[in-house]
Amino acid sequence: MSSEQPQRLDIADPIRTQAILHQFGFKFKKSLGQNFLTNRKVLGAIVAAADLAATDTVIEIGPGIGSLTEQLARRVKQVIAVEIDQRLLPILAETLAPYDNIQVVNQDILKRSLAELLAPYQPISGQIKVVANLPYYITTPIMFQLINGVVQPDRLVLMIQKEVAQRIIAHPGHKDYGALSIGVQTKMHAEIAEIVPKTAFIPQPNVDSAVLTLTRYDESPYQIANQAMFDQVVQSCFQQRRKNLLNNLLHLCGKNHRDELVSILADLGLAPNIRGEQLSIEQFIELTTAVSKFIH
Repeated sequence: MSSEQPQRLDIADPIRTQAILHQFGFKFKKSLGQNFLTNRKVLGAIVAAADLAATDTVIEIGPGIGSLTEQLARRVKQVIAVEIDQRLLPILAETLAPYDNIQVVNQDILKRSLAELLAPYQPISGQIKVVANLPYYITTPIMFQLINGVVQPDRLVLMIQKEVAQRIIAHPGHKDYGALSIGVQTKMHAEIAEIVPKTAFIPQPNVDSAVLTLTRYDESPYQIANQAMFDQVVQSCFQQRRKNLLNNLLHLCGKNHRDELVSILADLGLAPNIRGEQLSIEQFIELTTAVSKFIH
């Protein structure tokens, strides 16, 4: 690269973004859910939400042409950018050439763990953070892989569909509260940092997005003895949202345990006709312990 490269417009600048796409003749693939962010205000919000330190290692999923990657590399020790689309590799090689702390990995993130990605960079002195503009159609599997892996990030900053983000942060009693809310909130503190209009992307998606920040608990407020059973109970209680808690539990535990289940709910101070969305995470933990003997 010429010595003039660092003085160019940021990759995220709409003028430069369009020039890069034109230079390489890049065509978006709908099957990969490709929507490139061209709003510098939103990029700033993502960077702020990541709460970056100079010693951090950031894994970026879906770097696109490097708009956010560039902003991250200016602030942290190491950026590992995971890109599934081989067509973007030559573009990234050029746009990110001025930075020596970026490693681009051509990989499907669902087929490679964080432990494998980070192995060449051990020991890692700072925090591990994940920043991603996730395709809507695989948001949930990627998110849970990141949350539940052997190597667990200190913070995740995810650009996802606004409606999904609202479900994740929802609390008991809200219409959006459900198994997804509980599955995330038992592991990490969740909050929406920014609502992002669809006009911030090219091409424009059909819906608005949100910057979701997930921060690992220093010490989890939830003590779950059997995670698999807890997940099973929670999923069952939201399986048919129109049904009350007792009916969903009967489907899980068997109709022959009706009397025992009614007694358990009474002992927990829960009416038989209460619905799953009314229960707190603590109440689901208590419920799991109480009905565990009926689950096979």
